[in-house]
Amino acid sequence: MPLSASPVPLSAPAGQLLPVTPVLGVVTAVLLLAAVAVAGWGLLGHGHAVLRAGLRAVVQLAAVAAVITWVVGSLWWSALFVLLMFSVAVRTAGRRMTPGPDWVWAAAPIGAGVLPVLALLLGVGLLPTQGLSVIPVAGILIGGALSATSLAGRRALDELRLRRGEVEAALALGFEEREARLEICRTAAATSLVPALDQTRTVGLVTLPGAFVGMLLGGASPVQAGAVQLFVLIALLAVESVAIVVVLELVGRGLVAPEPHGR
Repeated sequence: MPLSASPVPLSAPAGQLLPVTPVLGVVTAVLLLAAVAVAGWGLLGHGHAVLRAGLRAVVQLAAVAAVITWVVGSLWWSALFVLLMFSVAVRTAGRRMTPGPDWVWAAAPIGAGVLPVLALLLGVGLLPTQGLSVIPVAGILIGGALSATSLAGRRALDELRLRRGEVEAALALGFEEREARLEICRTAAATSLVPALDQTRTVGLVTLPGAFVGMLLGGASPVQAGAVQLFVLIALLAVESVAIVVVLELVGRGLVAPEPHGR
């Protein structure tokens, strides 16, 4: 059979980053198995977690694809969908921080980071009040807040657990409990902002993020795509900074505390 008659498209159609063919599914499965194998071979302790995450992504994306077409048609259904995303993010970040009941406090940093930005966008009219616009923007912001909350919480609590003696020494020197905890864990938690900083510093030089590529594929000009991507990156810096500060406040006040014997 001549090459020109190949049933598999050699390039993605307009508006697609990759051609959606059986080959894409096979390659995705191979990469997932490779990730599981490498995690197991390297004794990273996350082999099963990688497999579960990949399979969950398949199920969840299939479910979203099935319902998104009618969810975005109603502002109320879209709001409920955003609330669902928020709830899942709170549980995910909270359980990463602590296995105890304190995980519910993850709602505070995620909400404090995301809600003001969404309110600002809706208030000034930059974000149309329709599901097709609100859902993806809210998802990007909630995802950033989730990552920052999870990383900042874990690092702060791990630091307090490992340096418990220094906290007690600070208390002996007359520090208040909040100040003593923050003195020990603030620097470790602050490193949670590094991924967002690196992404912003290297945008266009190392990576072309999803919003930029998606708008180009959708027919926007490079200038329009660049402006939207710039907004997304700056908004994520603001959201994640607020989330980290609120996490530190929760840890400093003892509302989220390290488990005495670790996880």
